[in-house]
Amino acid sequence: MPTQSVLIAGCGDVGSRLGQSLSHAGLKVYGLRRNINQLPDGIHGLQADLGNPTSLSDLPTCDIVVYAVTASDHTEAGYQAAYCDGLRNLLKALPNPPKHLFFTSSTSVYHQSDDSWVDENSPTEPTGFSGKIMLQAEHIVRHCGFPATVVRFSGIYGPGRNHLLNQVRRGCAAPESPTLYSNRIHRDDCADVLKYLIERSLAGHPLLPIYLASDDEPTPIHEVSSWLAAQLDVEITDHSARRRAGSKRCSNRLLRATGFNFRYPSYREGYSAVLAE
Repeated sequence: MPTQSVLIAGCGDVGSRLGQSLSHAGLKVYGLRRNINQLPDGIHGLQADLGNPTSLSDLPTCDIVVYAVTASDHTEAGYQAAYCDGLRNLLKALPNPPKHLFFTSSTSVYHQSDDSWVDENSPTEPTGFSGKIMLQAEHIVRHCGFPATVVRFSGIYGPGRNHLLNQVRRGCAAPESPTLYSNRIHRDDCADVLKYLIERSLAGHPLLPIYLASDDEPTPIHEVSSWLAAQLDVEITDHSARRRAGSKRCSNRLLRATGFNFRYPSYREGYSAVLAE
């Protein structure tokens, strides 16, 4: 039986972690990015620019394609180029349709700000450009012509993503009131979710078009900050920290129902691992 293969387009932090796991599981993994010098062992580098169609002219045929880019420029134009234009360029360049396409999206597609629970069927009426462009990209994925799944990740944290930790170290946190729920997922769980769904696809299990991937405990951001302050033995003296508007609770019930188990089911396990490193 030929070795099954995966192409990870935009093989950055999450993509590299995913690629290593898939390689260790015996799959042939291709990582596409502009600079392939940073790819870990086990991933075959494909040096290309998703914004330049001519650089995508010699892609391998793969069983699975994962589109896991990160916008290098946090502007409307940057998001459009990364998530929509690059996706269209890649889909046109594929030599043959894959068995399944995976697209990493974001919970920015949700607009809810009333502490309500959201899931895969909740209304998506974002007001910000990031959520609107993510929805455009999801539309491209749903109409690509072959099986595809969107994975909506909540706020990703982990090694190298230390904004909240650094804020708390400075003694700064969000106020207790008004309550602002936050949702998060550890970088390693992002990779685990994708690996799990890829393996289910390759094993012939049907997948749904959308999964929401967030840990088990949506938590007010001030509670997370207070817990971190206790771990760091830091006193919070400034309660003026602000975060982007919105307060919702992301449900992972559908993902959990497939049998997936989180490595870090809450911020406590996840941040404990980050602090231990």
